Amino acid sequence: MAAGDWRVSLADARVMLINDDGVDAPGLKLLERLVRPLVRELWVVAPAKEESGTSHAFSIHRPVRMTEVGERRFAVDGMPADAAIIGLKVAMKDAPPDIVLSGVNRGANIGDDSSYSGTVGAAMEAAMAGVPAVAFSLNRAPRMEPKWPTVERHLVPTLTRLLEQSWPTGAVLNVNFPDFEPDAVKGFRVTRLGRRRPGGEIMHGVDPAGHEFYWIGTKRILGDIAPDSDVQAAEDGYISMTPLTFDLTDEALLDGARKRLGA
Repeated sequence: MAAGDWRVSLADARVMLINDDGVDAPGLKLLERLVRPLVRELWVVAPAKEESGTSHAFSIHRPVRMTEVGERRFAVDGMPADAAIIGLKVAMKDAPPDIVLSGVNRGANIGDDSSYSGTVGAAMEAAMAGVPAVAFSLNRAPRMEPKWPTVERHLVPTLTRLLEQSWPTGAVLNVNFPDFEPDAVKGFRVTRLGRRRPGGEIMHGVDPAGHEFYWIGTKRILGDIAPDSDVQAAEDGYISMTPLTFDLTDEALLDGARKRLGA
């Protein structure tokens, strides 16, 4: 492996699980059940309640509390990034995890959704601390029940396949399972982020006190969908993996901007 790359053997690994749906969420419990037999040691450090859509935000204007809710299981009364920070710096400070697994989110984190996602944000926080991180999400149609059996069938083979390879330090592997029954999943694709952002509907109303409010809905706005995108993979019934990085620099624009601006 090149300097700075990582590869994890689950059998020897200390693993930290995290999510944004809360410590009691079914996706986290399923991830815990699937991963526990594979690893040396398993820890759970997750938000005490659902914190979807909080991206990479963390708390600086109030204290954050951690409560032990089981053996090596902790609930943090903050956002997913708070849980990642507390998990790495407090709960597991004496021996940091070899890898952080985030999810399984109840809903896809594809396209522009990824920048809003607390599931991805928690994984990003781990990656910024130099810890390998994988985020898992399950696509689902609006107001429909998630197809958890699809995760049950395909998560471990997908994770095993990914961890057989080496990856650069700082990379987050963003995995999304399609909204298809287990037997209907067509395979696995390595993808780029597509264009699919929230904000497609805004509800306007008046509360009982007579104050107006606006409620941003979950309907997505589709942009141009590239054939090799995670959005297209979800539509086609494929598991997708998109490698993400917290470096937001536009490398294609950087050199041209330096030349044009002489700086």
